[in-house]
Amino acid sequence: MTTEVLLAPPVILLGDDDNVAVARHAVDAGVALDIAGETIITRQAIPPGHKVARVNIPAGSVVLKYGQTIGIASADIAAGDHVHVHNVGMSGSEHDLAVGKTFRATTVDAAPATFQGIVRQNGQVGTRNYLGVISSVNCSATVCRHIADAFKGEALASFPNVDGVVAITHGSGCGMGGNGEGLELLQRTLRGYAEHANFAGVLIIGLGCEVNQIAPLIDTLNRREPGLFATLTIQEEGGTRETIEQGKVLLRDMLVLANQATRQPVPLKHLVVGLQCGGSDGYSGISANPALGAAVDLLVKQGGTAILSETPEIYGAEHLLTSRAASTEIADKLMKRLHWWEDYAALHGGDLDNNPSPGNKAGGITTILEKSLGAVAKAGSSGLMEVLEYAEPVTAQGLVFMDTPGYDPVSATGQVAGGANLICFTTGRGSTYGCKPTPSLKLATNTPMFKRMSLDMDFDCGGIVEGRQTIAEAGAAILQLMIDTASGAPSKSEQNGLGDNEFLPWQLGAVM
Repeated sequence: MTTEVLLAPPVILLGDDDNVAVARHAVDAGVALDIAGETIITRQAIPPGHKVARVNIPAGSVVLKYGQTIGIASADIAAGDHVHVHNVGMSGSEHDLAVGKTFRATTVDAAPATFQGIVRQNGQVGTRNYLGVISSVNCSATVCRHIADAFKGEALASFPNVDGVVAITHGSGCGMGGNGEGLELLQRTLRGYAEHANFAGVLIIGLGCEVNQIAPLIDTLNRREPGLFATLTIQEEGGTRETIEQGKVLLRDMLVLANQATRQPVPLKHLVVGLQCGGSDGYSGISANPALGAAVDLLVKQGGTAILSETPEIYGAEHLLTSRAASTEIADKLMKRLHWWEDYAALHGGDLDNNPSPGNKAGGITTILEKSLGAVAKAGSSGLMEVLEYAEPVTAQGLVFMDTPGYDPVSATGQVAGGANLICFTTGRGSTYGCKPTPSLKLATNTPMFKRMSLDMDFDCGGIVEGRQTIAEAGAAILQLMIDTASGAPSKSEQNGLGDNEFLPWQLGAVM
């Protein structure tokens, strides 16, 4: 086996104590690598984003990345070996929670930056100006879509200040218990969308005999401006065609009012950003997630709010959040949700240790601990100010955590219901997720994917991997991208017409 000495560093060492390094790009077998002054020879080919052993790691020893344990060697690993699922297994996720140890109160800038927002009569601030047609039950979903589809293209030409009409439909609302967690979650999610600042007005449509009745839902809603809220019941209107025609009439009247909205400068405290990562790879925790974390810290210093979620994907890294908790009560809330997830997974014959998807593993992520440590990086270093249930309204400012599944559409739906008026979504494999009525920005972890999917990606974090850009520089650029997008600049998913079908509430409980 011949050796080849490379002049440019092909691997990244993320922590001084790490016993693995990460390949910047594909590295052949037999290549000599200089890692922190030590030379090792790769014993197998190392795919991009994957790990190579820096030293010998005996079976049963911890594997360290980011200075944290990501797993246990399931076999003897020699220096230069490819380190992945074939020779690494899970370790326990127990850590010293060190509640509040690293919490630092954030001082908000006295003169924060601004974005061009849409100020509603109730004081909420939107980043978009849509009308929503919301189904109470799957039985009214098609009617909602027919109404929304009637206002596409030239139908909105006379209403330049309206971004569109969105049908918010789902697969639930009946065949469920008349009380309990399932119905409560659905109603909380629908309520959040019905009150969202990115909707100038909403029309809620039901069938009439569903479990999720319209009346109890609207009784809990805050009042909208006159003419910008209405309901229809198919069985009372005389059927589907009659409901569609009446819905069109109501929407035409709403469009006149919604078109009066204008943008004005508002401080960044009105920006609420949902943080997502999906289609992760070995670079996610190296480039896009820490860069987004740097942007979050800048946003919080401006008085803004960021929502970290995807509870199964912080499993094993929860100690990094509890140590930043503003109080013991907040840390306890977080741990309570994690324990709920452990029980929930066990009830369905699963566990939280096997979360990385096939795409994650192909991209170099070996265990949920490794994925979680990288995922938490997108929350920056700001103090954790609150822990919320799924789709609960976000009222705290700064960094908050919302309990959601790791499945991106379900998680982002909860964040938007909570009030997120912007989504930032890091991806290594190439997610194309759209999220009407909230714009969704895609942050690519690596330049090759960014170039391959340039019409879907909004920002390239690959410069961090290649040494062309620092995390701080990328963070500042991402914050500016947030401001521009919140001010009306279209995201790539909006340019591509995505976001009409991604509303997906978390569905719990028996379907009967």
